[in-house]
Amino acid sequence: MKEGLRLQAYLASCGLGSRRFCEGFIEQGRVRVNGLPVILGTRVGPEDRVTLDGRPVEPQARLRYIALNKPPGYISSMADERNRPVAASLLKSSVPERVYNIGRLDQWSSGLLLFTNDGDFASLLVHPRSCIDKEYLVRCDLPIPEELPRGFMEGLRVEGVVYKAETVGLVDGKTMRIVLVEGKNREIRTVLGHYGLRALFLRRERIGPIELGDLPEGAFRDLDAREVEALREYSKNARLKTRSGGKEGKAG
Repeated sequence: MKEGLRLQAYLASCGLGSRRFCEGFIEQGRVRVNGLPVILGTRVGPEDRVTLDGRPVEPQARLRYIALNKPPGYISSMADERNRPVAASLLKSSVPERVYNIGRLDQWSSGLLLFTNDGDFASLLVHPRSCIDKEYLVRCDLPIPEELPRGFMEGLRVEGVVYKAETVGLVDGKTMRIVLVEGKNREIRTVLGHYGLRALFLRRERIGPIELGDLPEGAFRDLDAREVEALREYSKNARLKTRSGGKEGKAG
């Protein structure tokens, strides 16, 4: 067997996305090695020439780990066919590396969104077993029903889908902090709608050990080495808790 990196890992190291995402490029026939079509499982070495859609791709020299405070109205994507503003555009003038967002926030939510060009790191954080919890601050248009926190933590079925929060804590009559482990698409907004509520604002304030802090809307900062390692350890420990049946690691 040829030594070297698996092709999807190589593509991830070039800043094209997570390994799983890069597998799609290979399956779609968009990747060639030394001019030849390839399949999943192909390995490449330093002597190989890899192209995506005919353009050479090479590993990036500098790995970046970035925390952005996404403003409302921005799409968590690298591009949008409807020409809506994308969160990545807030980085382009200052970040020469090709980074991409890890996970998503819906268009009208704000707060902490991570970017990287480290495919292995991204895969670790988005994997279903990563079990990294995320904390949100939510302000509602109407008083919060007293049954909502308990219902959300016990598990709420809406149109056949179960939504479950790790914790829900009231800040005041219209504001609460919600911690999710396995966040589904628009989960908080769906649960609010079930109770006849609407979010006036919804902001993600924490991803595992990384906090939004006082980072202004639209601004970003690089994570330092200690924070990157803390995320890795946080994910590792959460997985261990899940395997041992600990409450802390259960998906929402």
